[in-house]
Amino acid sequence: MRLFISREEHLRRLEAVRHELDRRGLVGLVLFSPMQVFYLTGFSFIATERPAALVVSDNRSTLFVPRLEEEHATAHAVVDRVVSYPEYPGDIHPMRRLASLLSDLGVERGPLGADGEGYPGVMGYQGPRLREVLPEISVQVVRDLIEDMMKIKSAEEVALIRESVRWGNLAHTYLQEYTRPGAVESEVGLRASADASAAMIRALGPEYRPLSWLFPGAHAGFRGQVGRQSAIPHAMTTNARIQTGDVLVTGAAASVGGYISELERTMVVGQPSAEQQRFFSLMLGVQETAFEAIRPGRPCAEVDRAVRAYFERYDLMPYWRHHVGHALGTGIHEAPFFDIGDPTEIHPGMVFSVEPGIYVPGLGGFRHSDTVLITEDGSEILTFYPRDLVSLTIG
Repeated sequence: MRLFISREEHLRRLEAVRHELDRRGLVGLVLFSPMQVFYLTGFSFIATERPAALVVSDNRSTLFVPRLEEEHATAHAVVDRVVSYPEYPGDIHPMRRLASLLSDLGVERGPLGADGEGYPGVMGYQGPRLREVLPEISVQVVRDLIEDMMKIKSAEEVALIRESVRWGNLAHTYLQEYTRPGAVESEVGLRASADASAAMIRALGPEYRPLSWLFPGAHAGFRGQVGRQSAIPHAMTTNARIQTGDVLVTGAAASVGGYISELERTMVVGQPSAEQQRFFSLMLGVQETAFEAIRPGRPCAEVDRAVRAYFERYDLMPYWRHHVGHALGTGIHEAPFFDIGDPTEIHPGMVFSVEPGIYVPGLGGFRHSDTVLITEDGSEILTFYPRDLVSLTIG
């Protein structure tokens, strides 16, 4: 299989953007988001203080990058032209150089679409907004334009996500195999990630491209969710030593062609207590409730409502911490969300994490996450790691 999105698909995406710009009456689009730039062009890069932007107009696509990215962009970006500037902040600020480029491209007359007011403030960046360097034109923030396109995955995207699932599964298999009382969480995760990545790279060969600087291969770990800390949904690694009786919440993923999946499991070290068994069973029940509520044509909010009703029915609201899940693909979190505040209609081709959790202070967290593809008549669970307590008991 192809391990990256084809040039033809990127060209189709760019053409779809032009049609949408015409429909909205915009003369061009400026994108600063690395995720959205990658989605349209296949150019994956590390966002620093140096601004980078994609400009899409009615007849060409231009990538604006710092000089250090010029060869990289020229080799990998599906665009008509790459334009570079020397450095940030430089003798002329990059945003003023971008304004000159927009003038040369003829899109300075506006109205112009953009995914933000200007380049975001990362790594110490400071600079003027688009409106400040182009005071005579109308700039409309239209971040939804690309986000709406990203919601429905193509066959190529789904294939990459499926491949990610395979290698995330292997990484988790190693993680569980290496988990023992007395082991240090970070050492277990690093070993599992290294071994799974090595196997992945050998199997997929020289065509494999992670296209992600966050996940250079396969990854599995605990991210601090060990023992009582597992009751904190977004805990940070503390290098805890795993002990008998601990509840562990795991996470595993792999980047393939810039696309990822999500696999999380709850494991117990040693014979589970009655209380651990109870909350584990309730967690399985709430995830099944979510699975049953996911249907094309329904609003995302309805899935979250069904889950909250389950929490209420079993008197679990003191242990509720977050919504049911989120879309994913090129990003770890994408829109839409299984949340009571998101009315987005569920459509075939969307891909979500489904991860309602129960968090019991003093005992631990109980959360499985699975990657789910919306189909014409329901959904398909792409992740396939065991979910039952017997399979997830260590020792």
